[in-house]
Amino acid sequence: MSNSALAAHVDTLEIFSAAMRKNIKCLVVAPENYSASGQPYPVLYLLHGYSGDCAGWLNDAPQLRQHADNYQMLIVCPDGGFDSWYLDSPVDSTVRYDTYISKEVVDFIDQYYNTRRERAGRAIAGLSMGGHGAIILAIKHLDIFGAAGSMAGGLDLRPFKRNDWDLKKILGSPLFHWQNWEEASAVNYVSRLKDQDLPLIIDCGLGDFFLDTNREMHRRLLEANIPHVYTERPGDHNSDYWSNAIDFQVLFFHKFFEILNEVRR
Repeated sequence: MSNSALAAHVDTLEIFSAAMRKNIKCLVVAPENYSASGQPYPVLYLLHGYSGDCAGWLNDAPQLRQHADNYQMLIVCPDGGFDSWYLDSPVDSTVRYDTYISKEVVDFIDQYYNTRRERAGRAIAGLSMGGHGAIILAIKHLDIFGAAGSMAGGLDLRPFKRNDWDLKKILGSPLFHWQNWEEASAVNYVSRLKDQDLPLIIDCGLGDFFLDTNREMHRRLLEANIPHVYTERPGDHNSDYWSNAIDFQVLFFHKFFEILNEVRR
């Protein structure tokens, strides 16, 4: 149930999804000195990529245990399914990962852990499929998440009508269900950020096949005058890239939590 080799401890949970009628695994990294009473902890939700699972982040970035200790935060790694893209599928009623992550997982974590139970105490980020999921979930649920990040994220699904990621199964054929593809692409949600406060951090490797979609997201955010941090650095679409990128993103979210914590005092 726990692992203290790198400080912190890791809880392996099963969270029941009423929306999908099944138990789904989730890992929670808590600081070594975690206390169920006293000052509540901010929570960073970290989403894995396509074909991954809830253990993926800790396998690729074991330093997350140390980050939980150093920054006194909970890091929650839910399982998003093999290929859900963190969506409530419009063509498959058994795929409800938007509902699962944004409501069922958040509610469970808030019930069983000592958390800051407002958007100022929650951030969400992810890699690849999870980067897409983090951005779109944060924008769709501005009342739940206070900041969001993407590492090597597929932020526009439309260029990938021909792909190896089973998008047709989630969105339907692009020939007959193109509107679903439009509504599932994070780049098309930028307009919702007008007059909203959602700190964003987005990065992508220069050798990544998702680079153009990240540049398009960056362009649209600039055009709409939406504040954000955007970085391109050497790297490909692999664990070497996001195991490095996560350190910058965790620091970004730590600063977000700290600034708002100061405001609350």
